[in-house]
Amino acid sequence: MPLPVGTRAPDFALRVDPNADPLRLGDYLGERRVVLMFFPFAYSSTCTAQMCAVAENYSAWEALEAEVIGVSIDSPYTNQRFSADYEVPFPIASDFNKDVAAAYDAIFDELNGWRGVTRRVVYVIGRDGTIAYAWEGEHPGVMPDFEEILSAVEAAN
Repeated sequence: MPLPVGTRAPDFALRVDPNADPLRLGDYLGERRVVLMFFPFAYSSTCTAQMCAVAENYSAWEALEAEVIGVSIDSPYTNQRFSADYEVPFPIASDFNKDVAAAYDAIFDELNGWRGVTRRVVYVIGRDGTIAYAWEGEHPGVMPDFEEILSAVEAAN
């Protein structure tokens, strides 16, 4: 189960570029809404479709003053390549150590024989750092409803 709406979102520090400072939730508080999109694996079919769908309509997210952050357990090197290959205009962060996925209750104990894989979970976090929306896919192949998420972003503070 995802963290409940109304809960203070756990702060995080995630690497997008292995040679740069980590991305932190606190960097956005008071300024922008944050949409965290946890997904299992870069380059898998559903994950690629999800990130590409957001990328194709990224101007809608920007118009709502939202920063989308994709999060996977893949290394920052893999995520950088994935982002470049699919021209993703938002950060794809590495939770290689699985600390953030655990804090956000977005990790499988086991998925098809792999342990500690990120579940497909989406959070909308308001400018005040409170979770305004939470969604979890019934199974890894289920895509989120992007219109529903955009509406949640618009309604968030």
